[in-house]
Amino acid sequence: MPLEQTQPDMPEIKALDPPPEDSTSASPPVEDPSASRFMDGVPGWAAQGGIMLLSVLIGLGIWHMGSTQGWNIYLNFRNIPTPGEVFEATLENIADPEFYVHIRVSIWRVMSSFVLAVLVGVPTGLLMARNRIARAALIPYIEIMRPIPAVAWIPLAILMWPTEEASIIFITFLGAFFPIVLNTINGAEQTPEVLLRATRSLGASRYAEFRHVVFPAALPSISAGLAVGMGVAWFSLLAGEIISGQYGIGYFTWDAYSMVRTPDIVLGMLVIGGLGTASTYGIRLLTRPMLKWQKRTR
Repeated sequence: MPLEQTQPDMPEIKALDPPPEDSTSASPPVEDPSASRFMDGVPGWAAQGGIMLLSVLIGLGIWHMGSTQGWNIYLNFRNIPTPGEVFEATLENIADPEFYVHIRVSIWRVMSSFVLAVLVGVPTGLLMARNRIARAALIPYIEIMRPIPAVAWIPLAILMWPTEEASIIFITFLGAFFPIVLNTINGAEQTPEVLLRATRSLGASRYAEFRHVVFPAALPSISAGLAVGMGVAWFSLLAGEIISGQYGIGYFTWDAYSMVRTPDIVLGMLVIGGLGTASTYGIRLLTRPMLKWQKRTR
């Protein structure tokens, strides 16, 4: 028997070539030129403005059709005035000097209450964020009083304050105070700890640490809280004016409801929305210069 056993011939195994790559998966998606052709050469602000205008026109069209045709599909449009009727009521009230008195009184109430809420809410929020004792002492009051709606404060405010004007300002102040103080707390607590350690290692005082690190870091949240607080202030003001006011846009709207002047009701709502939007935009413009450091850090 031979010493070496013959092995059967095995077929030669060849390495398989890798499958060809799918060129469609590796290449980036190709944009449809027809999708962006519509916006070519149009500035960004013009495109946004056009979309907003188109949206408003669509809303006005639906409102007009629902009012004129008397839609009653879950929402009843039969008693809703048409946009033309509201426009006619607007022209009539523009010629009435008392209409401007209502607007001026409401603006003064909101601005005075909002300024008071800022002067109290921002320092309180910063103190609660940086001091555990202050936080433990004040947070129960804030968490308990914050969910109470403005309407619920009206009877107690009338009993507490000597005049109806003071009670309305108090209710409006509460509406603006809680969003401001809570956003201030959140912003101050989000201060990067590495920045605080760096300032302490460089020998900065507590005042310098607060002024140059904590307060600038909290400014974005404070700005958001001011914008939200302004909107809630208008909501709270209207609740106070409806119940216990003699002037103001809230009283104007409620009086129109009592006298069944439905176009004036819609007009009052539109004026409230316009004043709230304008005041919120004004707050953002005022706080924008204080947030320039955000652009430099991006």
